[in-house]
Amino acid sequence: MNSFILADRQDLTRFAIESIIRRDSRNTVYTASDKARLTELLAAHEHSVVVLDYALFDFISEDQLLTTSERFSETRWLLLSDSLTPAFLSRMLYASPAFSVVFKNSPLPEIRSALGQTARGARYISQQAMEIMLTRPAEDADTDTLTTTETEILRAVAMGKTTSEIAAERFSSIHTVNTHKKNIFRKLHVNTAYEATKYAVRSGLVDPSEFYI
Repeated sequence: MNSFILADRQDLTRFAIESIIRRDSRNTVYTASDKARLTELLAAHEHSVVVLDYALFDFISEDQLLTTSERFSETRWLLLSDSLTPAFLSRMLYASPAFSVVFKNSPLPEIRSALGQTARGARYISQQAMEIMLTRPAEDADTDTLTTTETEILRAVAMGKTTSEIAAERFSSIHTVNTHKKNIFRKLHVNTAYEATKYAVRSGLVDPSEFYI
């Protein structure tokens, strides 16, 4: 029997991954919607596999994630996201053998393989992850290429507004706002809204007096 903790805020992704895991009726699946709940579950089930979308979860930094992984040293981590920066992947994978990685757009057999190998204690690094790590971007973010719309959405994110709230204010779909957020993260070479806002403030792209970090 294997124990899995799904740390992903996308309902559809959680449903899909849980369906794959429960194909083996011996597996147990728990769900964590935030870091506090994840910590509670890890304290009770340290010998688990955490399936984590770092870009959508509430870890505020790479250091915080690494500290959690060190605290629960028996836990295995499968990073499952739409996109992750080369710097983030390199740091996580070099820092600890507990981390594996696969992407949400990977073929279903590859995702199944990643789940299975991670549960068996083996590390899984997808070919896509290896290719990303081998093509590291320049250190400086392309903040000057943010469009007016992207800057406005970055401001809204920094003020703590949810994707649904931003979409309603802009008379846009949630999908459109998520696409803009992915583009912002890619241009700033970050993985989370927290990191994007910090980078934007440091770069002078936004006024720090307006935002909450």
